[in-house]
This record gives sequence, structure tokens and C-alpha cells, in this order.
Amino acid sequence: MILLKINTWSELLVGAAIGILVVFAALTILVLMFEMVQAILLSSTKRRLLKSGKKKEEIVDVAAYEIVAISMALHLYMNDTHDQESNVMTIKRIERRYSPWSSKIYGLNNTIRK
Repeated sequence: MILLKINTWSELLVGAAIGILVVFAALTILVLMFEMVQAILLSSTKRRLLKSGKKKEEIVDVAAYEIVAISMALHLYMNDTHDQESNVMTIKRIERRYSPWSSKIYGLNNTIRK
């Protein structure tokens, strides 16, 4: 079963271009769908709040809270304060008589000879 038969470079480039266009079209459709769902949910939430007795001035746009949260996170990330540490490392060398890590009897090339 052959799904796609490509004989020349031009056919390969056309197939790749079609594939890329399909992916970007699908992503664009998904973004538009998410934006529509967000708008629908926001309008229904505002309508529900108005029916419950809230005044129009009391209803704050939900996107404003998102902008505040993102800007606060960026501010904290950009002005990250850490303790001032010295960049001096001290390494104490300890001599040991035997270490299995440096032992040659545990090498990978040991073979059993008969």
C-alpha cells in the first residue's frame, strides 16, 4: 500500500508545502476557536453577574487580572534578588589508599579465559 509516491524534488517540495500549510491552518483554526470560547464564556459570566444584582461598574474585566499577574511575574523574574555569594570554591583533596572506582580489577575488558 503506497500512501504517497514522490518521484522528483518538485513533488517533494510541493508535498512539504502542503503539509506545512495544513498544520498552520489547523493551528489558526484552534486559536480562533479558543478566542471564541473565551469571548462566549466572558460574556455569559458578565450576563450572569448582571442578573445576580451586581452593578456594571463593579464587574471588572477578567483579562485585567491576567495582565496584572503576568506583569508581576515578569517584574519578580527581572528583579530577582539573591544573596551575594563569593565565587571562590575550596576543594580539599583527600588521599585514600584504595578506591573501587579506580581499581583495574573491575574493568570492562575482563574476559574469562580457559
